[in-house]
Amino acid sequence: MTIAAEANLATSSESPLLDMPGHNVPDGLQQKAGKALRPQVRTGKRYRPGRAADHYDVVVVGSGIGGLANAALLSLLGKKVCVLEQHYTAGGFTHAYEREGYEWDVGVHYIGEVHLEHSPMRRLFDVVSEGRLRWSEMDPVYDRIMVGDDSVDFVAGRLHFIAELVKKFPQDEAAIRSYVALVQDVSAKVSRFFAAQAMPRWMARLYNGLRPWFLRKEYFQSTREVLENLTDNQSLISVLTGQWGDYGQVPRDSAFLMHALLVRHYLSGGAYPEGGASSIARSIIPTIESRGGDVFTYAKVERVLVRDNCAYGVLMADGSKVTADQVVSNVGLMNTVNHLLPEISRRQHRTHEWTRRVERSSASLCLYAGFQGDAETLGLDTTNLWIYPSGDHEGNLDRFMADEKAEFPLVYISFPSSKDPQWERRYPGKSTVEIVTISTMDHFERWRGSQWQQRGEGYEEYKEQLSQRLLEVLFKHRPQLRQALDYYELSSPLSTQFYQQSERGEIYGLGHFVERFQQPFLHPEMPVKNLYLTGVDVMTAGVGGGLMGGMLTTMRMLGLRHMGKVRSLLKNYKPVVPDQ
Repeated sequence: MTIAAEANLATSSESPLLDMPGHNVPDGLQQKAGKALRPQVRTGKRYRPGRAADHYDVVVVGSGIGGLANAALLSLLGKKVCVLEQHYTAGGFTHAYEREGYEWDVGVHYIGEVHLEHSPMRRLFDVVSEGRLRWSEMDPVYDRIMVGDDSVDFVAGRLHFIAELVKKFPQDEAAIRSYVALVQDVSAKVSRFFAAQAMPRWMARLYNGLRPWFLRKEYFQSTREVLENLTDNQSLISVLTGQWGDYGQVPRDSAFLMHALLVRHYLSGGAYPEGGASSIARSIIPTIESRGGDVFTYAKVERVLVRDNCAYGVLMADGSKVTADQVVSNVGLMNTVNHLLPEISRRQHRTHEWTRRVERSSASLCLYAGFQGDAETLGLDTTNLWIYPSGDHEGNLDRFMADEKAEFPLVYISFPSSKDPQWERRYPGKSTVEIVTISTMDHFERWRGSQWQQRGEGYEEYKEQLSQRLLEVLFKHRPQLRQALDYYELSSPLSTQFYQQSERGEIYGLGHFVERFQQPFLHPEMPVKNLYLTGVDVMTAGVGGGLMGGMLTTMRMLGLRHMGKVRSLLKNYKPVVPDQ
């Protein structure tokens, strides 16, 4: 699925051959005998106490897209910024990893709007990367929704999108047009909904209390509630919500706000970063480093340093300190309050009450597979497949969560090697596929507490069973790949728990329930002075959500008087021709 949350706290391992693929990290490799893992391409430089400056204007914990965007914007505004990433490479869930001569993205399966030259998201990416990041537009059919034996294509362009749906549901044309209009209206005015994120905390609380008076009711309703007010055709609803895996919640549970933003995000199609997902971090880091900042890897932060309720830096796992005027956490709310905040601050601000008022997002399984043959030989395109056993999304999910042997409630299949125009030059004669489904830590409780790569034969056997089930779904829809399969490995919620220290193996940060968007503590400004939160938890799931979260946090850090400097950066940016 496309969107993933950002997290930083993780393993103490320092092996450059260990990796953290996005949804979860494979920790029981289906590795071919006689082959060694190839060295990984890294971004950022390895942390050593002597390499860090004596003091920075800002320290950012976590190098996911929210942290990098925040750091880059601050750097462009004259701040000296240090980004600290515990992993061997920077980028969070925008990085890629390599095994056995194949490369997979770990969360950037596709991104909307960035191929539109004048879109706000494209403009923001251009600014933080100074024009170094380039995008390749996907085929017009960006998603294919497959429900039972039926399928519907989501085609780029509002009119094409509507026409394809009307072709399948001619009797529901009015409802379809009303739905698209509603999605566009809610998305167009979303800045009003999130405006408080750039305000001081006290002002934000007041503003958010007034939102129901000037925003339409759909901002405060679930996806299913809104859609059932538009149509009683459950088959149509199941198709319209066919991308729910992008934020990990079925229509019953998700806020329509999240759903509308996601649908609008892709309404003009999808795109992929040229050179693979890791090119995102590679293109942004020079913006930080060229202005005197640093991006360190293997830089695990133990906790934020707080004196008199004021943050003044961070304590590293090796005992060293990095001091700064301001500290930004890009590791999500749960990890921030449960791990980074000192105990005295947690008690003072009663953060345990916060964690009871929000829920963690879903976990997942992800199978990373490599195939001999290029896209043309294997007949692969860029269209993502969303495969459902039936249109009963809630029932399918509930049955699977209760019984791990039930049908997968969804299977998402992405073809990353087909999306990158530079792939054939980098990995000639090879192709990659990612097969993802929802999961839960409950299915892995019997191995909870076991050590990474030492979970036993039972765990490996269970993962192999899951791998074969996922492969069979792929081969049903792409039978030509069966004979070309060369390598595969599966990640589980335990893998995510190990690398992210996410208690339930969650991959999208906080769940996107209606209630989530009503919590006053989900704000960039923390109650500890000079401590800020950024990334998806201050906005929404996804690369786009994390990016915008980074921008909003920057505006809040600058304050009401100077937040306009960010707008000026975006307004005055002049596109440049990237180096070839």
